[in-house]
Amino acid sequence: MSTTGDDEPAAVRPRPLLGRILPFAVIAVVVIGLDQLTKALVVAYLEGRPPIWLIGNLVSLQPTRNTGAAFSLGQTYTVVLSLFAIGVIGYIIRIARKLKSLGWAIALGLILGGAAGNLTDRIFRAPAPLQGGVVDFVSIGWWPIFNVADSCLCVGVGLVVLLVFRGIGVDGQRMGDQSAKSDGPVSDSSS
Repeated sequence: MSTTGDDEPAAVRPRPLLGRILPFAVIAVVVIGLDQLTKALVVAYLEGRPPIWLIGNLVSLQPTRNTGAAFSLGQTYTVVLSLFAIGVIGYIIRIARKLKSLGWAIALGLILGGAAGNLTDRIFRAPAPLQGGVVDFVSIGWWPIFNVADSCLCVGVGLVVLLVFRGIGVDGQRMGDQSAKSDGPVSDSSS
């Protein structure tokens, strides 16, 4: 490795970008694909029919359209929720360039896929762009009806909470670990 006059490395070889971007992208694409496939099947074969009970009176497939957020909150704010989802997607894509942690790649891939899956419904389903109802269809007891995208969003957010709790940053470093960012003590050069 070449050095500068100060015996500092001239260039530090970065980890390959695809090492963490690839799993992130694959997970997001798979989530979007599964979400849209299941919603298309539900709309084609189950909408307008009675619920299909899978486990007693506990788990069923019950298609519904949700114009709100989780738990059907904010149903009159569909456009705002759509714009928020666009912002979240943009932010995730922006920070994905810093990914060096497989855990974060998985978590952000799940969140991106879930947000994009539901945003696709909001953009392309009736009644109008950015106002469409998200197709939800899995009903478990008293829990609100949900879909594949919702499940992936929840798991992804849960992983983010776990990673933050463990102190692992998007770059794979422990949060607050200054030893990985500097070679020695920081000196005050103002004197």
